[in-house]
Amino acid sequence: MTDSYTPPKVWTWDKENGGKFASTNRPIAGATHDKELPVGKHPFQLYSLATPNGQKVTIMLEELLAAGHTGAEYDAWLIKIGDGDQFGSGFVNINPNSKIPALMDRSGDTPVRVFESAAILMHLAKKFDAFLGAPENRAEMLSWLFWQMGSAPYLGGGFGHFYAYAPEPMEYPINRFAMEAKRQLDVLDRQLADHDFISGPDYTIADMAIWPWYGGLVLGRLYNAAEFLDVESYTNVVRWAKAIDARPAAKRGRMVNRAFGDPSEQLHERHDASDFDTKTQDKIAAAE
Repeated sequence: MTDSYTPPKVWTWDKENGGKFASTNRPIAGATHDKELPVGKHPFQLYSLATPNGQKVTIMLEELLAAGHTGAEYDAWLIKIGDGDQFGSGFVNINPNSKIPALMDRSGDTPVRVFESAAILMHLAKKFDAFLGAPENRAEMLSWLFWQMGSAPYLGGGFGHFYAYAPEPMEYPINRFAMEAKRQLDVLDRQLADHDFISGPDYTIADMAIWPWYGGLVLGRLYNAAEFLDVESYTNVVRWAKAIDARPAAKRGRMVNRAFGDPSEQLHERHDASDFDTKTQDKIAAAE
């Protein structure tokens, strides 16, 4: 795009904005159609997709189960955002912002809705008193948790969109957001130079929030941009990313609600721990 653009005095929605997700973008909220959500047998009902934001919660749930918190059993239902599932009435009732992930906590007498990934992580961490780190380090952990919530939109909606998803490459936004993505990686690299995990010696929900985005980036899983951003130069981030990637619960969490990539890593729905052994897409295809 080389033509100069003069914004109108009042913006109007008169055409799709182009790009990979144009069909799901709109300037209004609310449901577009009636569709109830399924409900399984477990205390927690998750409605999601294995984007980085979705992975945060499934990793947390799998880590809780691995740590022996049997009350964290959950059903994970696939929300196909490309098909507009997030605009169904049932989903909008849980998350009026129509973004994954969305959680219904049915462990008590009254179901509780929780939306926004950091809110879900905090809800689960407090409920099970797990992955919060030492009390004296709580402020540091929360600071990094919310660093991720404020920073990742520049990586995903900024760099990722213009580098990988925009209708055509444009120098200014790619350069602008590449610079910001690399600045953020440098922030993490400096912090991890003296810490095993993001906020200190303990693996916490801050790591679970940051890893799917920035760990995925340096492991070459986001936007096909590892070489472009020279991610290998952030050696401390790479070390941290590989350490979490080796955790069995993190491996399982990445698979849940995944509907793209290697079929052996796709578990569209998760209702039991045995599903990882029997219901990934490669095994389903082999049985047909």
